[in-house]
Amino acid sequence: MDLYLLLRTLHIVSATVLFGTGLGIAFFFFAAHRAPDAAARLFAARATVRADFLFTLPAVVLQPLTGIGLILLAGHDWTNFWLVASYALYLIVGLCWVPVVFIQITLRDLAARRAAGEAIDEARYDRLYRWWFALGWPAFIGLVAVFYLMVFKPGW
Repeated sequence: MDLYLLLRTLHIVSATVLFGTGLGIAFFFFAAHRAPDAAARLFAARATVRADFLFTLPAVVLQPLTGIGLILLAGHDWTNFWLVASYALYLIVGLCWVPVVFIQITLRDLAARRAAGEAIDEARYDRLYRWWFALGWPAFIGLVAVFYLMVFKPGW
């Protein structure tokens, strides 16, 4: 078996999982946020946190590991524009994603309290939700840009 092709397949699959799970989680959580039912919001919040740990986190780890292997096996120059831009964008995406995970956990906990009939600070919930939503955009755009760089490998 060709190690390069194996790593390339893992890289593509993990990129797909990273992007697809992120988009799916965002849609699911966004849709549930609009639901008037506290139990629906709680279900979505729990599923969102669980999906991030089961799918997104392993993909986040696999991406740089398989990327390093591909760079080494293909003999690419580590300082090629498309690679350096990809590193920077991946870092920006990660800097958006890490706080999002903590925000999701907090929103899940607040949703659990609300579903149990407890009063919560609705202004805090809404503020955290707005941060979650705002941080999702640069992460989404950053990953789309990384896909572009991986496919076209521009040498600007």
